[in-house]
Amino acid sequence: MAQEPAKLKGVVELFTSQGCSSCPPADAVLQKLIAQGDVVALAYHVDYWNYLGWQDTLSSKDSTDRQYAYARTLGRSNVYTPQAIINGRDHLNGADLGAINVKLDQFHQSGKGLTVPVSATLKGDELEIKIGAGKGKANVVAAYFDKEQRVSVDKGENSGQQITYFHSVSDVETVGMWEGQAMTVTLPASVMEKGGRAGMAILLQEASPSGDPAGIIGATVLTVGGEG
Repeated sequence: MAQEPAKLKGVVELFTSQGCSSCPPADAVLQKLIAQGDVVALAYHVDYWNYLGWQDTLSSKDSTDRQYAYARTLGRSNVYTPQAIINGRDHLNGADLGAINVKLDQFHQSGKGLTVPVSATLKGDELEIKIGAGKGKANVVAAYFDKEQRVSVDKGENSGQQITYFHSVSDVETVGMWEGQAMTVTLPASVMEKGGRAGMAILLQEASPSGDPAGIIGATVLTVGGEG
């Protein structure tokens, strides 16, 4: 099912790790954001804590690279976990649900929220992405994720814990370019099945002058079999 664009107030991207002792509360917050129904919430597992004794089973260099790209956009020299990036425009402690919702509301009210309608629909063997009209230019970014995964952490800072992770991103790709005109992007429906994926977020995302990810101006979520 796809969330209705009018009901979405923003995008939260959580950078987390199974080897980070302060991350489980943020992982729980992400679940609450998903349950709210008005937020596109995604988790990216970074790989730079793997040396602490536990290889995060969901981690990737791509997730780490995306976090560092955001750091460049935001003028920061460092990254941390758990870090929540809000609408590609600011960052907060990923475990602070109240502050995240306040920031989302502030952006929504000030015109820095999701101002361009985006929808995604499965139609037979095709996946149809529709984007409305607006101002500026942005990339059409697809972030593929697994809805829910339970992991037993045997070593490291969270040793002995069983943690459930939601909306863990396995791959990100740019599938189109938007230049302010209403447009449709058609993909094969099979992209949702690669690697056992059960969900996909579509982010209409601006880029910094150097090409790094910046403000997100539209988004939607599509899941196979409904939200879990």
